[in-house]
Amino acid sequence: MAAVLLMQYSMAIEIGKVPPKVILSGKEGAKVDGSAWHSTMLTGKVHILFYVDPDERKTNDALTQALKKRHFERKKFASVAVINLAATWMPNIVLESLLKKKQKEFPDTVYVKDKQKVLVKQWQLADDASDVLLFDKNGKLLYKKFGKLNETDIAKVLEIIERHL
Repeated sequence: MAAVLLMQYSMAIEIGKVPPKVILSGKEGAKVDGSAWHSTMLTGKVHILFYVDPDERKTNDALTQALKKRHFERKKFASVAVINLAATWMPNIVLESLLKKKQKEFPDTVYVKDKQKVLVKQWQLADDASDVLLFDKNGKLLYKKFGKLNETDIAKVLEIIERHL
């Protein structure tokens, strides 16, 4: 039992490190267009990743609004929204339809479906929550917070983005 817990802990994402490689494809999930999503795609730009239970989708709206106001240059900054479809009572078909609309509305954000809590299991992210992860251009984790970010947290995220652009 201790070996299993140690193995799980060793897979948890850590600040200052590139997380273990994760692929969402097929029955596990995918991008809205159906193509596979690889965590290795979190390179080349500063990336913010939202990992969200659909029931918690408004939890970090204040951060989303703050990011919109900053108009970060899309050649240097990217956003990814991974939706934890297994964390809600809502049917996947309804959620997938909503995600397609969101993808059209926000074409600069990559929307990804996690149908089996892959990131909860492999990166030890919080389940049934709104998680925020920030990565540098090399895919190294700069910041993580599970749950609602307050004003101080939002200011910190914005400052980290500015520093790493």
